[in-house]
Amino acid sequence: MARAAPGPAVVTAHRGVLLLSCPDAPGIVFAVSELLVRERCTIVQSQQFGSATSGTFFMRVEFAHVDGSSLDLDALRAAVAVLADRFDMTWQLADADRRLRTVLMVSRFAHCLDDLLFRTEIGELPLDVVAVVSNHPDLGRVASRYAIPFRHIPVTRDTKADAEAALLDLVRDEGVELVVLARYMQILSDGLCTQLAGRAINIHHSMLPSFKGAKPYHQAHARGVKFIGATAHYVTADLDEGPIIEQELIRVDHSLTPDQLAARGREAETRALARAVRWHCENRIVALGNRTVVFS
Repeated sequence: MARAAPGPAVVTAHRGVLLLSCPDAPGIVFAVSELLVRERCTIVQSQQFGSATSGTFFMRVEFAHVDGSSLDLDALRAAVAVLADRFDMTWQLADADRRLRTVLMVSRFAHCLDDLLFRTEIGELPLDVVAVVSNHPDLGRVASRYAIPFRHIPVTRDTKADAEAALLDLVRDEGVELVVLARYMQILSDGLCTQLAGRAINIHHSMLPSFKGAKPYHQAHARGVKFIGATAHYVTADLDEGPIIEQELIRVDHSLTPDQLAARGREAETRALARAVRWHCENRIVALGNRTVVFS
């Protein structure tokens, strides 16, 4: 049975985007194109990929009405649903210009938070940041600078369950569609990971699992590493092992101190996380087990 991502009852847009996956078969691209022609749409951009190992076909198509008028995505969903039944598609249809309601979660490091808020302010990221949530009060000043509400939710061993419940209340009350762990240094419970499945993105240094725990760059320096980097991935109950969305790699050498390595690492984290968030918002990512297909 075809599975449609939930969407609002009525949405209008100048551009839409259809993201789908299904068992590979002849005629899928033709059928999608034919449907869009019937709906008076022109294709703005189209990408597809057929996986030889899984036998799965993936497609992302961005489209608009030929005359530039607004799209009736509700009617289009009904048309796509018929096609989806035919090809056993998993799919989602969205307004390409829609801004996702987002919560950014941080602890004490500001680089990823500051970068995401700046990119949002200049229009590079299609986010509607409804709150910054932190287990420490330190970064309230950053949220204030961008006029974003700041929620301090302390976390201890005894209060962890209540803290996660408060976060889920915020997610529900504000209609949050994306949660970004922008260097949030708390392990989420399995239950919370399940609640946020497919809509929570984390960032960490790419030297895991080699250098776990405190001061990973000091550990890396002691081992004389030649590359450092960062990995952005979807959050799952398997710590730091969710489907990878993006990675950034930087070459380093013996001349750098541990603090300089850490600074390079922060650069990698901001770049990888920003790209992962943008691709998620633009409906460019399809999960394939513990892997992803990313139409970047």
